[in-house]
Amino acid sequence: MVLALVLGAFGVFLVFGGGWLLSLGGSPYYILAGIGFIATSVLLMRKRRAALAVYALTLGGTLVWAIWEVGFDWWQLAPRGGVPVLLGLLLLLPRVWKDLPADLPPAMPARFPMALGSVVLGSVAIAGYAMFQDPSAIRGELTKDIAAPMRTALNTGNEAGDGEWRQYGRTSFGQRWSPLDQITAANVRELVPAWQYQTGDVKRPDDVGETTYQVTPIKIGDNLYVCTPHNIAISLNAKTGQENWRYDANSGMNPDRQHQTCRGVTWWETPAILPDTATAAQIALHATALAECPRRIYLPTADARLIALNADTGKPCSFFGEQGTLRLEQGMEYNPAGYYYSTSPPVATAGKIIVGGAVNDNFSTKEPSGVIRAFDIDSGTLLWNWDSGNPEQTAPIDLAAGARYTTNSPNSWSVFSYDEALGLIYLPMGNRVPDQLGYDRSAEVEKFSSSIVALEIATGKLRWVRQTVHHDLWDMDVPAQPVLIDVTRDGVVIPALVGPTKQGDIWVLDRRTGEPLSPREELPAPGGAIPEDWTSPTQPISKLTLRPEKLVEADMWGATMFDQLSCRIKFRSLDYEGQYTPPTLKGSIVYPGNFGTFNWGSVSVDPERQVMFGMPTYLPFTSRLVPAAEIPPKGNETASEQGLNRNDGAAYGVVMGPFLSALGVPCTAPPWGFVAGADLRGESVVWKHKNGTVRDMTPLPLKITLGVPGIGGPMTTRSGLAFLGAAVDDYFRAYDVTTGAQLWETRLPAGGQSTPMTYSVDGKQYVVIVAGGHGSIGTKPGDYIMAYTLP
Repeated sequence: MVLALVLGAFGVFLVFGGGWLLSLGGSPYYILAGIGFIATSVLLMRKRRAALAVYALTLGGTLVWAIWEVGFDWWQLAPRGGVPVLLGLLLLLPRVWKDLPADLPPAMPARFPMALGSVVLGSVAIAGYAMFQDPSAIRGELTKDIAAPMRTALNTGNEAGDGEWRQYGRTSFGQRWSPLDQITAANVRELVPAWQYQTGDVKRPDDVGETTYQVTPIKIGDNLYVCTPHNIAISLNAKTGQENWRYDANSGMNPDRQHQTCRGVTWWETPAILPDTATAAQIALHATALAECPRRIYLPTADARLIALNADTGKPCSFFGEQGTLRLEQGMEYNPAGYYYSTSPPVATAGKIIVGGAVNDNFSTKEPSGVIRAFDIDSGTLLWNWDSGNPEQTAPIDLAAGARYTTNSPNSWSVFSYDEALGLIYLPMGNRVPDQLGYDRSAEVEKFSSSIVALEIATGKLRWVRQTVHHDLWDMDVPAQPVLIDVTRDGVVIPALVGPTKQGDIWVLDRRTGEPLSPREELPAPGGAIPEDWTSPTQPISKLTLRPEKLVEADMWGATMFDQLSCRIKFRSLDYEGQYTPPTLKGSIVYPGNFGTFNWGSVSVDPERQVMFGMPTYLPFTSRLVPAAEIPPKGNETASEQGLNRNDGAAYGVVMGPFLSALGVPCTAPPWGFVAGADLRGESVVWKHKNGTVRDMTPLPLKITLGVPGIGGPMTTRSGLAFLGAAVDDYFRAYDVTTGAQLWETRLPAGGQSTPMTYSVDGKQYVVIVAGGHGSIGTKPGDYIMAYTLP
């Protein structure tokens, strides 16, 4: 009787939910399955053995439908067949069916259990077969050949020695590649902890949700330099992990900050001599710098300061700005506290410190400017400013006369790269707030939003711009540091730039001109924007791309057939015509979602093999516009990737977040996270494999390799290894770059949402990752810096 009631209840749910889905144009399966469940329930309550036959037909139909929809993908088959097969097993219990009277000719009722048993057995067999299939994988091998230029002529940027890691991406090229090769595929399994350091800067009860530890240490000589989320700069002994000094910027707490993080600090060494053209004042300042701070660390802070520190002592350099500090909010027409700060390390080159800034997404229409500024690296004097809202005016504005930068112009919050030989700096550009409303953007904003921009280091003047999405309404800002590499095509060496985007496109450009090295396309894009706005009829796509396929109803997922049904209803209820479906009042699906296929972690490239290692992530978001009149009075929202974004001053706010089921799991089927390898010469994806487990996503510590989301970046070495944390399980892993095979892993004490690095001291190679967690994706917070080496 209990089983009959359960079947009946499930059937009623499926009939009503399936009817709703069918009315939206969805699959008729759920109504049919519900009818089968109800019929089985009624026959059980009437004590008819035919219930087994009806259920055998229902389960057999489910099996055929499931294979027709998704093939032999176990993770897709599981929610479709899990509950039906379990109920079938219960119906096969002898105490359920043996007492049911024979209500048909004698030969038939005896066969009903056998028929149901055959269908159940077939379902189990198909599930077993599917468990060993991986339809999401792309299998292949990247070339091991070293292309021209050979190692003797290899250009990796401002190289400082094989054992050094002097910038966020190791050199100015941002390749996240090291020529070290002591740790190899043959011995990486032997890695053991070398040292562990805890900064003491832990997540606080009054922190904003987006408090994250994303820093990549830099290494110069025998020392490492890091910053912490609350802007403490620390120097460590690279061999032992012992602290040399620390400096607390005392940036305070502010609930209006959207992000509380620091991705890195910047190194500068005062040159021994100045050019003959130096003025008397420059010579005097240079002498002061040599005496007080010959080696410097520049620390960006969450309260919009840039601080110069003596790299040997941690004391501020008094000659820079005001006693070592430069205020970055100067020149902003609107500057509410907490709305502007720099989260990424600035660039130090040619006697300049060049800095961008992050603005709070979707707080207000009166946001600070996204201006990029170059300051004299010694004095802090403004040398040039490039404001994407007023791009022709690069000479320093007259602050004393009341000049101000363009309010709310597109900013560059991520990491820059630069080519000293070409004299160019490359900026990944963001969007104008509000991200989802584009109806009042200027021509300049339209031109520079969501683009990669090259400026002259000397003057700040624009050299070229390459837009990656037109009229961006989806927060598809370029999040990743552009990676510079010399690529060989038809025997010709071309200075190239590799630009990963949230859409999944990998733009391979001539970094001198911004022109793609392969033909690009413009694909038709959906329309349907709100009446005040418009959409671009086409959108660009690169030749090398890791974009996901357009979602269909069959891609909807769940832990059971019931929450899968609810996800199908949500999918059909939202506006979705594929990538670039505009935001609407009804709500739309944004895929790839706001975290993007790639984010600030970027990719790693091997300049010798001319191959790329990356971590694409696929997690849809939803976006729904809310008229300003319907937005409740201001609470404590910090307008991040989840929840209400107020857009004060705009006609609409927006509610957004990951596309999740009622149980809090993604509505789209796994895998959600991969590692991928690409050939940059041919611009093709060679292999792609799911990455990461559900070990830290479920109440039970099940280490099942599902392919989970992540945020962070990879690092590769000359020996053909890639190292990556990033995934939402707390593991640090090593991979074979050639095939993508995982070679090693170790458990981290907290989330590893940072980019690792490697260096050597006294001939010994170390690999380091920061484990501190990430607020947006909910990984375990911490304050750990972990170093590994061979025994």
